Amino acid sequence: MERTGRGCPYNELILIKKTRLHAMANPSIVNSSTKPAPSSRQGSLVRLMRNIVRYRVLLLMLLPTTVVFFVNCYIPMFGVFIAFKNINYVDGILGSPWAGLDNFRFLFATSDAMRVTVNTVGYNVVFIITGLILSVAIAIAVNEVRAKLASKFYQTVMIMPNFLSMVVVSYIVYAFLHPEYGFLVKYVLPLFGHSSVNAYMHPQAWPYILWLTKMWHSVGIGSIIYLAAITGISEELYEAAVMDGASKWQQVTRITLPLLTPVMVILTILNLGGIFRSDFGLFYHVTLDSGALRSTTDVIDTYVYRGLIQLNDLGMSSAANFYQSIVGFFLVIGANSLARKLNRDTALF
Repeated sequence: MERTGRGCPYNELILIKKTRLHAMANPSIVNSSTKPAPSSRQGSLVRLMRNIVRYRVLLLMLLPTTVVFFVNCYIPMFGVFIAFKNINYVDGILGSPWAGLDNFRFLFATSDAMRVTVNTVGYNVVFIITGLILSVAIAIAVNEVRAKLASKFYQTVMIMPNFLSMVVVSYIVYAFLHPEYGFLVKYVLPLFGHSSVNAYMHPQAWPYILWLTKMWHSVGIGSIIYLAAITGISEELYEAAVMDGASKWQQVTRITLPLLTPVMVILTILNLGGIFRSDFGLFYHVTLDSGALRSTTDVIDTYVYRGLIQLNDLGMSSAANFYQSIVGFFLVIGANSLARKLNRDTALF
């Protein structure tokens, strides 16, 4: 019969005592066994360092773009407080007195504030909607061109206007609309029984002129983006649709457009961020800043620019830019939230 102590078998008591004595003689064993596991934060840091080492080549390729973006987009944010100061060259930017919200009154207190705001938003809404429709339509049409050489030619022709400065574009438009020697005025209008007319004195025609100019200048680059997205669609989907007897129109409406929807939504959200901004060159250079056209062509950017030239008020122009940025920021957030509620996969973030 085995001897027991305190209700435990004798052999187990001896084993427990030996374990305790061994632990007292080697405290490092106890410490190592009770040492806490690395925290999740330390583990995340380790994984981050491993990824940096693993993708170091790609990160080095990204570095120049990151530096340019930081220098041109983040460092200038330091000057946002200029919008709330009465800047003068004697005291400098930091020493100039604070003006509160006085600089913003220039945008809202004048009689022209509503007109330029409506013009800016109206033009941008039309540009966004029609630009989206035309870009997608052209991309689908070019994608149907099977001759490789012809497809490359069309893409090159479409994208070339995007590389032209608005100053150059303004001269092209002027060559068409010159009151005496313009192509449209001299050769086209007489065919319809109209005499020479000075387009730069008729504001009602310029919403159409500016729209045509904008579409010609920017739709090409937009269609290239959508064309790249279309080429990423699997050909097996179209082959299966053809086997099921789907027409070209059905292939576009049932395959191409649904798969293009995420790209369309993302680009539209990004464009909404600039709805209170306008293409300064389009509205200033193309119109030759004609005073007779300002009722339909004056936008926030040209309005603020003329105010800056006449008043030399940096605080006012900075306030206008700050206002445009804040409104654009909330529009992007709101549009993205709406897109995420409708379809999470189409949201930007």
